[in-house]
Amino acid sequence: MPTPGSAIGVFDSGIGGLTVVRELTRAMPSESLVYLGDTARVPYGNKSRETVQKFSTENTLFLLHHDVKLIVIACHTATSFASSFLEKHFRHPILGVIEPGVETAMRLTRTGRVGVIGTHATIGSKAYRHAFARHHSKIKVTPVACPLFVPIVEEGWVDDPVALTIAQKYLKPLLDDKVDTVILGCTHYPLLKSTIAKVMGPRVQLIDSAQQVALKARETLRKMDLSAPRGHKPVRRFFVTDEPKHFDRLARRFLGQRPGNVSRVDVTR
Repeated sequence: MPTPGSAIGVFDSGIGGLTVVRELTRAMPSESLVYLGDTARVPYGNKSRETVQKFSTENTLFLLHHDVKLIVIACHTATSFASSFLEKHFRHPILGVIEPGVETAMRLTRTGRVGVIGTHATIGSKAYRHAFARHHSKIKVTPVACPLFVPIVEEGWVDDPVALTIAQKYLKPLLDDKVDTVILGCTHYPLLKSTIAKVMGPRVQLIDSAQQVALKARETLRKMDLSAPRGHKPVRRFFVTDEPKHFDRLARRFLGQRPGNVSRVDVTR
């Protein structure tokens, strides 16, 4: 049985979910974490719903083997295709990265015009539209796919002029629709927040889905009386399903520091 000293489990299809880890450690510095990056099977965006559910189940079982108290799906595709599936099959609390951002957008928008940017898979899934609809919201949603943002982040070009040029092209429909709030619907995108803000202007609010799911996780643990005790020394462990060296090199950009020891595992066993 999980206790307040148990870790938070986080899984992603690759490395973008490390922005969620960064926000979790900022919001709850005493919490231990177990992170699983399914780097051998990335990306999830070109997989079927059934395949993503299978992968997500295997990832969840791996994290539960480490006695985690809460599972965070740090992947928009897995959240879209598998969060409801996992909630039906597991008793642990499970949080995805979509709902917290939607709830925040509904609270913050002044005009009822909200933009959502993400990968082709996330935008194509219409997951954000469905999430707003579940709240019976009358908000006008403008979804825009920004596929080149991920390689720009992974290449370390976030401050390069090419990032600004591409952002100006991608974000024009949001400016045309006069949105006042934009959800960053991909865990890579927080690293481009300053560039996106430069294009959208100071009157547009940016919602970081990684930040919002971290705040939701903190609230969930408090309600369940499972928050780590004050003075608890956190342990953070990182696992990947493919070669750790590539992950270790890129992780510094997402975490702001090296993740430490990274172990390779086979979650299909």
